[in-house]
Amino acid sequence: MSQFEENEKTVVDIQKEHGRYIKPLGDWKRSHHCNDLTIADDGKTVCLMGWVQYRRDHGGLIFVDLRDRDGLTQVVFSPEIAPEAHKDAHILRSEYVIAIKGRVRPRPEGMTNPNLHTGEIEVVVLEWKLLNTAKTPPFLVEDRTDCSESVRLQYRYLDLRRPSMANNLRTRHKIVQACRNYLNELDFLEVETPYLTKSTPEGARDFLVPSRMAPGEFYALPQSPQQFKQMLMMSGVDRYYQVARCFRDEDLRADRQPEFTQVDIEMSFVNEDQVMSMAEGLIARVFKEALGVDIALPLQRMPYDEAMRDYGSDKPDTRFGLKLKDVTAIVHGSAFKLFSGAKLVKALRVPGGATMTRKEIDELTDFVKGFGAQGLAWIKIHENEWQSPIAKFLSEEERAGLTEACGLEVGDIVFFQAGEPGLVNNALGSLRVKLGNKLGLIPENTWNLLWVTDFPLFEYSEEEQRWVACHHPFTAAQDESYDIMLSDPARAKARAYDMVLNGNEIGGGSIRIHNPADQTRMFEGLGFTEEAAKAQFGYFIQALDYGTPPHGGIAFGLDRVAMLLTGASSIRDVIAFPKNQKAACLLTDAPSPVDNKQLRELGIRLREKAAPAPGTAAE
Repeated sequence: MSQFEENEKTVVDIQKEHGRYIKPLGDWKRSHHCNDLTIADDGKTVCLMGWVQYRRDHGGLIFVDLRDRDGLTQVVFSPEIAPEAHKDAHILRSEYVIAIKGRVRPRPEGMTNPNLHTGEIEVVVLEWKLLNTAKTPPFLVEDRTDCSESVRLQYRYLDLRRPSMANNLRTRHKIVQACRNYLNELDFLEVETPYLTKSTPEGARDFLVPSRMAPGEFYALPQSPQQFKQMLMMSGVDRYYQVARCFRDEDLRADRQPEFTQVDIEMSFVNEDQVMSMAEGLIARVFKEALGVDIALPLQRMPYDEAMRDYGSDKPDTRFGLKLKDVTAIVHGSAFKLFSGAKLVKALRVPGGATMTRKEIDELTDFVKGFGAQGLAWIKIHENEWQSPIAKFLSEEERAGLTEACGLEVGDIVFFQAGEPGLVNNALGSLRVKLGNKLGLIPENTWNLLWVTDFPLFEYSEEEQRWVACHHPFTAAQDESYDIMLSDPARAKARAYDMVLNGNEIGGGSIRIHNPADQTRMFEGLGFTEEAAKAQFGYFIQALDYGTPPHGGIAFGLDRVAMLLTGASSIRDVIAFPKNQKAACLLTDAPSPVDNKQLRELGIRLREKAAPAPGTAAE
C-alpha cells in the first residue's frame, strides 16, 4: 500500500472517530478575526473561529495556530486552567474548523513573535467546538509550498486559504473599490452591457454561444464592451464605467486569460487631455488606497516613436537605462553584409559588460532567437582592442562613429540587431529588459508610470496581408492624418494613448470616431467593402447618424494591475478561479462534453474524430 493510500485510510478512520465531536455553532458569535488581537486586549474574553494551521503538543499544553483570511492567533489548551477544554484537543488536525472562547494574555517572556501582528499575545481556551473535520490536504496551506500550480488550481479552494492568496484577493478588492469610489465622485454612472452579443471577427477570435431559439445562429461573448459603451455616449449617458468581464479565444501566457476583467470608462465632450487627466487621478487613488503609495502627477508623456527608438517597445520600462541607439547610418556601408543590407541596425551598450563569458553571450543569443532573430552580434571593448567575430569588418571610421553614438568605454560590451524594424526592436528591446533583470539594474519598490501617445493608426499584418487597426476600428485619427490615412496609412497617427507601469501596459484608450463619414473612411482603410462593414457593424454605423457627441475613454486591465501591485508572477494568482495555460479549469474540469440531448436542442452535431492511420501519432 502506498504512503498516499495509507494516509487516506488514516484520514477516513480519523473522520469516523472524530465525527462524534462535531457540534453545531448555536448562538456562538465571533468577536474578533484572527489578526485583530494585540497586547492592548490583555484580559479580554474573546470568541475566535477559523482553521487549524498547526497543532503542537508541549507536554500538558497544546498549542494551536488558528487561521482565518486575516491572519493567525496562537491559542492554548491548558489542563490546569480549563481541563474540560483540554481533554479532547489532541484530536485536532490541520484544516479542522473550530470555534474557541478564551481569555487573552501576554505570551511568556522570550516567546513573542515580532513577525506576527498578534505575536505578543495568545488566547487561553476556556471552551471550544469542533465545527468540521478535514481530510489531509494535498499540500500545506501556507505560502512556503513547493506544490505544482496544476495541483493548486485543482484544489483552488485550499490554495485561496494561503495568506498570500488571501492578500491578493484583498488587494484586488481595494483596487476595485478605489476605482468605483473615484468614478462615483466624478458623476460617472455604472452601467452593465450584454454578455450575449454579435460576433465581429475584427480582432481576436470570439467565443461563440449557440442559440436554441435561432438554430444555426450564434451569439458571441464580448471581447470588450467597446461598441456598447460608445452607444451609451450616443444615448446621452455622458459618463459611464463598468467593471466588465471580457472574453477572448487566444493563446495564453502569464498575463492572459480567456476571461478577464477590465475597468471600462467612457466620457462625452472630451479631448485626450481630459480623459488622461481623469485616468491619472484614478490610478493615483488606486495606489493610495491599495498600497498607501503616493503617485506624483501629472505623468510623463512619451510619443510612440520615441519609445520605439529608445526602448524598442511601446510599453517601455523606464526604471533603468540601457537605451537603444540607431546606428544604421554609421554602418550602412560596412563590410559586414548583415549591417550594410539592413533596413535598421540598433546597438545596446552594457557598461562593464565585457566580463560576460561566452556561455552567457550564447544564452542571450538563444534568448533573442525566440523573437525571430538570426543571432546576436556583439563587441567587447578592451584597451586598444575590440574583441568580436565582427570587429575585423568594421573600419576605423565606423568604430569612431559607434564609439561616439553609443558612448563606448573600455570594459563595455555592445550588442547589435539588424534587419526589419519590427524584429530589431522586439529582439533588442526584450534583451534590454532581460539584461536589466540579470544585472540587477531595476530598482525594487519603484513605480514608474507614463503615457505612450501618438500611436500609429494602422499596422500591417503579414498574416492577413492588409492594414489592421493598431488599437481598434473605432479609434479617431489625428487631424493631420485624415488626408493620408488611405493614401499613406503607414504615416497616419491615432488619437490613442496607453498607460504603462514598469514596462507593462495597464490601460489603453483613445478618442473615438463620432461621425459616419469618418467611420466609413476607417473601415475602407481596413479593407472592408461597404457590404462587409454593414453586415458586421451596420447597427453601429446607423447609430452614428443620430447626433453622436465627441467622446473618448480608456480601459484598465484589472487583472494586470492587481498582478503588478501584489507582486504576483501571473494574473492567475489574482483571479479567484482562473484557467490554466490550456484554458482549462482544473477545479471543475471545464470545458467538458455535454450530452446529445443538449446538442440536439441546439441543432448541433459533432464531427467524429478520424482514427489516426497505423503507425502515426493522433492529432
